[in-house]
Amino acid sequence: MLSRAYGIARSLVMYHGIPGKHRRALRLYGEFLGPGDVAFDIGAHVGGRVRVWRHLGARVVAVEPQPDCLRVLRLLFGRDRDVAIVPGAAGAEPGTARLALSSATPTVSSMSPGWIESVTADRGFARVRWDRSAEVEVTTLDDLIAAHGMPAFCKIDVEGFEADVLAGLSHPVPSLSFEYVPSAHDASMEALRIVDGLGAYEYNYSPVETMRLASPRWLDASELRRGLERIRPRGRSGDVYARLTGGHPGTQHAERTRPAAR
Repeated sequence: MLSRAYGIARSLVMYHGIPGKHRRALRLYGEFLGPGDVAFDIGAHVGGRVRVWRHLGARVVAVEPQPDCLRVLRLLFGRDRDVAIVPGAAGAEPGTARLALSSATPTVSSMSPGWIESVTADRGFARVRWDRSAEVEVTTLDDLIAAHGMPAFCKIDVEGFEADVLAGLSHPVPSLSFEYVPSAHDASMEALRIVDGLGAYEYNYSPVETMRLASPRWLDASELRRGLERIRPRGRSGDVYARLTGGHPGTQHAERTRPAAR
């Protein structure tokens, strides 16, 4: 119990308590979201992105499988009618899955045994222990879109399960992000392959919660791959950002789509 309390407190400081981070996040996500837009937070954790997106006026769908994190989300956003908290995870198809939980470091709880195996060789994960597990409900991005409408932006941060989440999406969304971890490079490249197959996307990269895009211009998939290969030896994790290029029919689809009746 003590390690769980420590883990959640650490996450709250990391995602809510760093001076200047909220302002940088507002500038970054303001490129993708505006008032009335729908945003999906897949792996919402303790709601750092949810808070930013609500300040931008977006309606948020926060998907989170960890019970301790769900309690925090309900405490912070449970009374906000423009935040839908979805207990569980997203994946390739509806059902259930086993979530490996790390009590002291809940940010690395994962449903991907292969990802856990890959990162345990990374010195940055040397002290991480996955000490318990839970069975969680799984939905898909397609089902979330049917229920809540097309998101203007979808963030996917699910510790190696990103490709599985993207496999549950059958058409492009206007913009999205997914996590990149150098020690699990192949899993990230599979996520990139799926995104690139969905539509005409261009890409950028933001290192380790800096909330700043690394490249002064947007890149194609090949350029991004080469850039990630260059930073891979330095172990510089972060988030890949993707946006549809102008005039793609996916953007028009997003403008037409509205949430289903509830």
